[in-house]
Amino acid sequence: MVRLRRPRSVVHLVRQCLAGLLALGALLLALRPGPDEPAGPDPGVPVVTAAADLPAGTALDAGHLVVTRMPAAPGGAADDPAELVGRALAGAVRAGEAVTDVRLVGSGLTSLLPAGTVAAPVRPADVAVSALPRAGDRVDVLATTEGEARARVVAAGALVLMAAPPSDDPAAGLLLLAVDAGTAADLAAAATTSTLTLSLPPP
Repeated sequence: MVRLRRPRSVVHLVRQCLAGLLALGALLLALRPGPDEPAGPDPGVPVVTAAADLPAGTALDAGHLVVTRMPAAPGGAADDPAELVGRALAGAVRAGEAVTDVRLVGSGLTSLLPAGTVAAPVRPADVAVSALPRAGDRVDVLATTEGEARARVVAAGALVLMAAPPSDDPAAGLLLLAVDAGTAADLAAAATTSTLTLSLPPP
């Protein structure tokens, strides 16, 4: 004779249903795809940099320039090499360095003139001496006139805006200095009557 089981209480049935729902929820959580992987580092912004060490006076072409990702673009930087092709470097640039407007001959260079100064070109008699300073250095310009026992200082502590181009350049030996208007006039006069040279004062 088959015995019929007494139905369990409603409370027990509810508990079983809740347990089943909890188990199902745990299973769904376990099977759910994990959270998205955190985003990688910010790739940065494109900046045109030098592909190799470049000397002052270099006329830039596409082979001199590469685009590098940087966290932020330096002031005056370009993001397209085509913007810089054909421009000339005012000072030497290291490989990987951003080629900004102040590194180029042009308005960007003179925009950094200290207040009350002008840009004055100077060509020392010895091209090798002109190759010593770099953009940003300070130099003294000395003039030696025939018959004088010693040289005189025409410009003291002048800021070099543009370093001398390489010796095979027609402008070899030419420097661009930041000086006051009076000193610029003295330099122009000395260039016609005296031999000019440079000395590099201590920083």
